[in-house]
Amino acid sequence: MDSINSFISFVIERKGQIGDLLLQHIELTLMAVAISIIIGVPLGIFIVGRKKISGFILGLASVMQSIPSIALLGFLIPVFGIGAKPAIVMVVVYSLLPIIKNTFTGLNNIDESIIEAGKGLGLTKSQILLKVRFPLAMPVIMSGIRISSVTAVGLMTIAAFIGAGGLGFLVFSGIQTLSNNMILAGAIPACILALALDFVLGKVEEVVLPRGMSSASSTKKRKPNKILILAKKYRIALIALIVVVIASSVGYNYYNNRNTIVIGSKNFNEQIILGNMIGTLIEDNTDYKVKEKLNLGGTSVVFNALKSGDVDLYVEYTGTGLVDIMKQKSIGDSDKVYDKVQAYFNKEYGLEWLKPLGFNNTYVLAMKKEQASKYNIDSISDLAKVSNQLTIGSTMEFLNRVDGYPGLQKTYGLNFKASKGLDSGLRYKALASNETQVADAFSTDGILQKMDLKTLKDDKHFFPPYYAVPLVKQSTLNKFPKIKPLIEKLQGKITDEDMRKMNLKVDNGADPKVVGDAFLKSIKMIK
Repeated sequence: MDSINSFISFVIERKGQIGDLLLQHIELTLMAVAISIIIGVPLGIFIVGRKKISGFILGLASVMQSIPSIALLGFLIPVFGIGAKPAIVMVVVYSLLPIIKNTFTGLNNIDESIIEAGKGLGLTKSQILLKVRFPLAMPVIMSGIRISSVTAVGLMTIAAFIGAGGLGFLVFSGIQTLSNNMILAGAIPACILALALDFVLGKVEEVVLPRGMSSASSTKKRKPNKILILAKKYRIALIALIVVVIASSVGYNYYNNRNTIVIGSKNFNEQIILGNMIGTLIEDNTDYKVKEKLNLGGTSVVFNALKSGDVDLYVEYTGTGLVDIMKQKSIGDSDKVYDKVQAYFNKEYGLEWLKPLGFNNTYVLAMKKEQASKYNIDSISDLAKVSNQLTIGSTMEFLNRVDGYPGLQKTYGLNFKASKGLDSGLRYKALASNETQVADAFSTDGILQKMDLKTLKDDKHFFPPYYAVPLVKQSTLNKFPKIKPLIEKLQGKITDEDMRKMNLKVDNGADPKVVGDAFLKSIKMIK
């Protein structure tokens, strides 16, 4: 009962956010489904009677559907950037097979005697297709469309992973913060949306099916449905209206985004807090429009989005810029690191590092205190002596970064029994359940305090300084001149302790935007 009350309270508190994300999810899903139908149905018609081509097309659609969704997004991001485009393309690719296959199967399996009867009446091939085959195949075709549409709702949750929005934002955020309320707030509306979409398509099916084939017809006569009668009468107008709505939505988003500052973030709480904070700061102190594409993924995703223009600014860390992006050796002097990344990024990418926000969020390795005590571990050098008896669970990014596990392994001679790549939130859950004994962490993670974990000394000073700094496109600064002096008012304003406290609040279920706004008010940056 307490869990239900807690969930209800959470939904009431976040109803505005949930509503906005639901609308985004509906828009993205309908767009993908519409494109899938426009491509899939004609393609299914085209391959009827063409054995070689039909085998190739259906085989290709099957292969495309077998590609893991995350991998497919990885291929699409360099082509389309981040946001809605790659998400929609990904869902379209996965939706095509049922539509093409059902269209082909429905048209291909019509009783030959019916076809011959049509020919006997003098109908041409095109007339037989449109007046005989297609109406009779409609139940099978609609079945494929309904399967694809319901699947599309679930697949579209992945859109949040690359900044397209939708209900997946709540699901991913809930996983990172170990918040069941947040996960359910995203999952339940997605389930309801899938059922609602299936119901609506069922009604559409009744409209488009020939008389006598509708599931609504039976030996027992039913009362005529006035809505269905009107829908049949004005079906062309309804289709035109749907096309206009989708086209208007695309046009509006395109026009709106041209004059908007797009703020990105990586996929952990601190980044989401900072992204919201900078967005609020700009909106409250200027007349500029702001759009937030938060929770995008690791460094490579967000940085490539910045380079391509999908994002105008995000908060990066100086050590990440030096070691992970520039592929340079670590430097201990924070001022030298800042000067080096500033010069390089300005010259190579046309990007500017603004003034540091104040805190240094360096990497640390964390363990439960009882585990560290059992093996007498105080530093990473101590850990290296017994690492072959332990398992590390870390983010996949850390496992592949030069300034992460590979470099750490080389410097300290670490040789873990096993290494597991996990989502940033799940690595703490694995640590708590003893599935892993060591995890990577950030020094400002609030969950370190929440779980009372021990952080190990970097006694060989492997990790460089990771001061948080807003990284902005030079063209954005030229187009929106007020933002540089405004954001730089945050210089040195956020301490390590400030950031840790904010992170802990979000770990405990607080809204990142509310937490960020409260801090800005506390330092009198907004009213």
